[in-house]
Parts: sequence; structure tokens; C-alpha cells
Amino acid sequence: MEKYVNVPLMEGAAELKAGDYVYLSGTIYTARDAAHKRMYEALERGEQLPFAMENNVIYYMGPSPARPGRPIGSAGPTTSGRMDKYTPALLDLGLKGMIGKGKRNPAVRDAIVRNSAVYFAAVGGAGALLSQSILSSEVIAYEDLGTEAIRKLEVKNFPVIVVMDAEGNNLYGD
Repeated sequence: MEKYVNVPLMEGAAELKAGDYVYLSGTIYTARDAAHKRMYEALERGEQLPFAMENNVIYYMGPSPARPGRPIGSAGPTTSGRMDKYTPALLDLGLKGMIGKGKRNPAVRDAIVRNSAVYFAAVGGAGALLSQSILSSEVIAYEDLGTEAIRKLEVKNFPVIVVMDAEGNNLYGD
């Protein structure tokens, strides 16, 4: 089923079902391995994170440089499993969605269910196409990480598929 959803996910994440085609519009954030590690370490030290997790969506992506006239270059997903060590803690802080590719471990699946969150997949290899749904991109934290810096993206009809829903249903079948 096709659904058009505004982000942040103020409500409705629990209503999305594995297999739904979803078009996200609004604000999402990017963060990959190095940024997740820094956020996790900041939490351990009791420090504030670069953005509030509550109701937000993180896209596991590191863009290529923007071409003239574009806010961002190719913007395809990276493998989600590399963030699994850090993800349950962020979900417990209110993170409602993640976008990436590939399987998640059982601890992430349990945290998704516990927090009524959702895991979306973006199509790998379609970074140039996905970038067309990105209206703006702004580095908001960890600029020294280059492509792995945390970015705030404004998106319109960003295409994703619900892979794992708030009930634990999983398109990957495990």
C-alpha cells in the first residue's frame, strides 16, 4: 500500500506495516558509523545529542558532493547493520524511524517493537534518483567527519519501503 507520511513521525509510525511503500516529506537527519559512535559516547558522558531523537528519522547515508545547482550529490543508503550496536539506545530516546539497507539484529528488532518505531529501506544503487527528493541539506554536527557528518535534510516524497514495522513484522523474514 502507498502512503504519504510527514516527518518527524509525530504519530502514525505504529500504523505503518511491513511492505508499505512510503513517501516521506519533511525533516530527516543523516548519520553513519562515526556519527553514531560519537552520539553513543556523548550519551555515555551524559552530554546532549546534536538533535533531539524524539519522533525523528535517521537516514544511514553519506552523500557525494553536490553538483552545481543541487543541494546534495548522490544520496544512497548504507548498510544498517553497522549501526546496530548504537540503535537500541537511540530508539529508547524516542527515535521513530531509520532508513538504510540490509538486515538488523534481534536487539534492534526488539527495540523497534518496544518503542513502536519503524525501519525503512531505501533502494541501494539508486542514490542519484533518491537525491532528487532532497530539497536542502545542512551539516549540523561533526563537520570534521566529512561525508559522515550529521546533516539535516528537507525531503519531499522521499521513497522508502517499510521493512520492519512496530509489531516486529520483517520483510527479510527473520
